[in-house]
Amino acid sequence: MTLLSVRGLSAFYGSFQALFDISLEAEEGETVAVIGANGAGKTTMLRTIAGVLPVPASAVRFEGAPVGGRPAHELVDRGIVLVPEGRRIFPSLTVEENLRVGAYRARPGRWTLARVYALFPRLAERSRQPGTNLSGGEQQMLAIGRGLMANPRLLLVDEISLGLAPLVVQELYRVLRTIAGEGTTTLVVDQNVSQILPLAQRVYCLRKGAVSLEGRPAELTRARIAAAYFGV
Repeated sequence: MTLLSVRGLSAFYGSFQALFDISLEAEEGETVAVIGANGAGKTTMLRTIAGVLPVPASAVRFEGAPVGGRPAHELVDRGIVLVPEGRRIFPSLTVEENLRVGAYRARPGRWTLARVYALFPRLAERSRQPGTNLSGGEQQMLAIGRGLMANPRLLLVDEISLGLAPLVVQELYRVLRTIAGEGTTTLVVDQNVSQILPLAQRVYCLRKGAVSLEGRPAELTRARIAAAYFGV
């Protein structure tokens, strides 16, 4: 079943057009990769899907229903949850309090505090510490855990590996495999093509605010990806 369907999506920051007629879809249980260089429009696309930017209702459909432009909290209620670029940890809250914030509008589901701690043992060890005391990788774990606490049907993860050490990135991708194995549909933005492609069932590349390439990973050669990525 098609869970997410994006059709003819354009987005603006004031008079500046950031996205141009984007179409994308994700089936129930799929992991979808969105790749592209800095400034390609990846974050803007996730923000429109999550309800941060205004778009026509028909541009984004979730379970067949038009949801484009709906307030972000309504989309969380439906099961669309964004893990933002930069993690956005609440500096005045502990690790556990940050996680509990994610459960404020939680849907019924399998993800509980105990299960998030089992997925991220380091968060359990540091549960009483301020979230800002964590390393960059641990803060990314906290941001993902906070998103899971809402029990999403669609988890949008923006720039999962940005600025992190290779070993930390490997650990985060191990976690993504576990989340996908639980049946959660994930839409993951990353510039680390070598990490994201083996995990994904579907790939989209953005360049200058438009889709420059789409397909199944097995269908895409390195040359095609490079051409779509850099426009060469």
